[in-house]
Amino acid sequence: MKRILALCAALGLFFPALGRAMDNGGSYTLYIYNWPYYVPDSIIEKFEKEYGVTVVYDGFQSEEDMYARIAAGNPGYDIVFSSQEYTSLMISQGMFKRIDKSMMPNLQNLNPAVLRKAAHDPGMDYAVPYYFGAACIMVNTARVPQFERSWSIFAHGDLAGRMTMLDNMREVMGAALKSLGCSVNTKNPAEIKAAGDLINARWKPNLVKFDAETFGEAYADGDLWVIQGYLEAVFSETIHNAQLRKDTVFFIPPEGGPSYIDSMCILKGSQNIDLAHAFINFIHRPEIYAEFTDFFNFPSTVNIPARSLKKEPPCISERDILGTEPHYDLGEALNYYDEAWHNIKAGR
Repeated sequence: MKRILALCAALGLFFPALGRAMDNGGSYTLYIYNWPYYVPDSIIEKFEKEYGVTVVYDGFQSEEDMYARIAAGNPGYDIVFSSQEYTSLMISQGMFKRIDKSMMPNLQNLNPAVLRKAAHDPGMDYAVPYYFGAACIMVNTARVPQFERSWSIFAHGDLAGRMTMLDNMREVMGAALKSLGCSVNTKNPAEIKAAGDLINARWKPNLVKFDAETFGEAYADGDLWVIQGYLEAVFSETIHNAQLRKDTVFFIPPEGGPSYIDSMCILKGSQNIDLAHAFINFIHRPEIYAEFTDFFNFPSTVNIPARSLKKEPPCISERDILGTEPHYDLGEALNYYDEAWHNIKAGR
């Protein structure tokens, strides 16, 4: 599967040109750049059928790759999905078209609590929230029947060799900062150093590694018992293992943690402005958004009317996710985080 994804990512370089070459006699194609599988196929198919169009969906493997590709010149995409950090950066660099809210009546369905957290664009001038989520802790209770619902679980030596945390500086540093009672966006050098020291001295010795790619697979195989990770990764890997699903507890510690706001943005250079607006509006149709969140067992954090239409109970509570703190641009203070993370990865 990884080889297939890599091949798809490579072929994505040619998809826009190929799709446009195949347009014939007034047919339309919408080009989307997003994480792989982040929009269920069933939703894409419904949109194509209702609007009589084709959707070309290209996946990126990291936001760094996404940003570099768009910054080098939009190769033909209409919509890109990005987290708040990259959304903020790309807005400041003029990469997006302004949203025409008059074309999106379903924006009235969005959760005001999420918009208040979207400090990068609270008025949705350039970015419409897709999902407000957070990495959480997942525990296999068949292997670990007793545990504390705290970030300090990673300090337990009896679980050494059975745990991983994300290979993501802001996620891991954010978890440590929250465990110390600090903001995930602190610019205080002493707080940042204390978080780095906690990770290095107490958490890292018990981890197999920092891993942002294979943790879901390793958890599904039983090699890992406790992980920090994203719900959708573990959900997709355990979809055919009902017992493991039943044994797994998903939680965000009461001290809170870092979170993300993924948004849908229309790129400058889009050739399908009206269709791009229609797609974003379609996503926030309550029954469609309920289908999206059911697919991943997410709570409906962004779209309020969708909550009553969900058919599957979420694996973590909406209240717990909304109690987290999004990452924001750190400015020059990012250097303190980089130094702490370098010391962690280098074992100093």
